[in-house]
Amino acid sequence: MTTERIPILLDTDIGTDIDDAVCLAYLLRQPRCELVGITTVTGEPEQRARLADAVCRAAGRADIPIHSGVAVPMLTESIQSTAAQAAVLDRFPHRTDFEPHTAVEFLRRTIRARPGEITLLAVGPLTNIGLLFAGDPEIPRLLNGLVLMCGLFDPRTSYGNLREWNAFGDPYATAIVYRAPVSPHVSFGLDVTTRCVLPADACRRRLRGGPLDVVAAMAEVWFAHAGQITFHDPLAAAGIFRPEICGYQDGTVEVELLSGRAPGITYWNPHAEAKPHRVAVTVHPEAFFEEYFRVTTG
Repeated sequence: MTTERIPILLDTDIGTDIDDAVCLAYLLRQPRCELVGITTVTGEPEQRARLADAVCRAAGRADIPIHSGVAVPMLTESIQSTAAQAAVLDRFPHRTDFEPHTAVEFLRRTIRARPGEITLLAVGPLTNIGLLFAGDPEIPRLLNGLVLMCGLFDPRTSYGNLREWNAFGDPYATAIVYRAPVSPHVSFGLDVTTRCVLPADACRRRLRGGPLDVVAAMAEVWFAHAGQITFHDPLAAAGIFRPEICGYQDGTVEVELLSGRAPGITYWNPHAEAKPHRVAVTVHPEAFFEEYFRVTTG
């Protein structure tokens, strides 16, 4: 097994669904992860930056750059205006002096400073990334890779109205990101992430120690209206270091933008002539959970 470290930028909407914090804890404990920086997106991005900082400080990593990003989608109404888990911030040390709207420029500078090195992991609505790619069209080609928790790629999957939250959160940014010339361009959608679930009681037993103590407190806010954690974002993160946890197909993703047809739907075509996208189509949940807890609590 390779021991080479992978430089990663994390773009996250930490503070709504608990899986973002669960993902961050994994990256902080993964010895092969060089966490170059964190950017936050959607409603109350400064609060989200404070939450990210609290998790980092609990891991002894107050050195990681954290930048607050864009609060609202490009052209649609926000579906995520608050960071509910910020209710726990008074219990943990954290920075409070985050300037607004610095994330996109931080991403641009950091990627340009290390061309061909950085993997960009985006696990929230794609507003920051869409603006980054639109404002500096060379950036996608300067990445070592793009990994997304985004989309729903199997039309047989019964999950709401067939739209995934991050893609729906900013459909126009999502379309920009899927049109960007990044290689590899890998997505982990609801088809596979919804197979990685633990009930609340199991999470309470296992999410302990270091950054997981902050995550556990944040999780109680989540458990007020949910009885489990679905490990959407942590699966995408683990897939960077242990890609064999999932099986993949190559093809083309297109994003619905017409308002009458539910903007944000992701259409997957593995038979397209061009195959710029790789999508996870299977997952081994037992292998994923072994990897996650080996790294975070081992």
